Amino acid sequence: MNIDENKLNELLGKFVGDLGAALHAGSIVIGEKLGLYKALARADETMTAAELAERTGTNERYVREWLNANAAGGYVNYDAAKDAYYLTPEQAFILTSDESPVYAPGAFVLAAAALKAVPKLVERFKTGDGLGWHEHDADLFCGTELFFRPGYNAHLIGSWIPSLEGAEEKLQHGAKVADVGCGLGASTIIMAKAYPNSEFVGFDYHEKSIDQARARAATANAGNNLRFEVSASKDFPGSDYDLVTFFDCLHDMGDPVGAAKHVRQSLKEDGSWMIVEPFANDMYAENHNPVGRVYYSASTMICTPASRSQEVGLGLGAQAGEKRIREVAEAGGFSRFRRASETPFNLILEARP
Repeated sequence: MNIDENKLNELLGKFVGDLGAALHAGSIVIGEKLGLYKALARADETMTAAELAERTGTNERYVREWLNANAAGGYVNYDAAKDAYYLTPEQAFILTSDESPVYAPGAFVLAAAALKAVPKLVERFKTGDGLGWHEHDADLFCGTELFFRPGYNAHLIGSWIPSLEGAEEKLQHGAKVADVGCGLGASTIIMAKAYPNSEFVGFDYHEKSIDQARARAATANAGNNLRFEVSASKDFPGSDYDLVTFFDCLHDMGDPVGAAKHVRQSLKEDGSWMIVEPFANDMYAENHNPVGRVYYSASTMICTPASRSQEVGLGLGAQAGEKRIREVAEAGGFSRFRRASETPFNLILEARP
């Protein structure tokens, strides 16, 4: 075996970075759950470990170790002269506000929860059986909502809905909308608050998620124009919808073509189906990049097993790409399909009868 030392060192450097990131995910989750980042951001200048521990009701020895882990990773800064720590405005922006379009901790809550399923997935890899969303740790639901909601806040009303043909005008005057696979209801609540003249129904097969969505809608004072119901993508009730939305969920479904057919039957003839999916190119090699790595890894542990746990078990995966989603829509009876918008993390696709 001929080893190129430079290539070996490069690979070892990648390994050290990845190992540190994997372990640091736990520190970020701890910081999010205990409010450590938020408390540190409220400091006038710097804060010692003892001061942060006192402010958050935590143990100073643990907090000091946590602060140094974050400083080593570049998430927190250390002032050696004062033996104290602080956040820059940029660090505070990404770590402390779940309304920020680049809020990071939610992604790590998602990742840490997904990793708890690894022992189950080792067996599923052997048998080919699926692993449903409902079989994961409860934090996966909260983490997924925290991961996607900032993007929805930043883009859904301002650019994604306006990119659809005629949808925004309908919503402003009064439209009927089904948000399928709504999870904890973030997307449904955002739309309902933005378009008070329209009627919104959020559907999800997971009863506990629907319970949470109802509670969050009440807390958000979202109004009387929305409700949440337990229902699967292939049999959600209602007809004559002006708009049906699927946010980051079509690829998780066992029978996406069956779901597409049901959407087609439920829409008005001039209605629209908005499909928001993780950004992906159509060729594998084009997705071998940092964003693709995130999505392929999530798809390995969450999305593909979820699909395989259901009937048909097509397994689109989180990197299906526009071409494959178009094929699903056309098989479901849609004659018009286009990319309406995009971000570095999402494709916004529109299908019409």
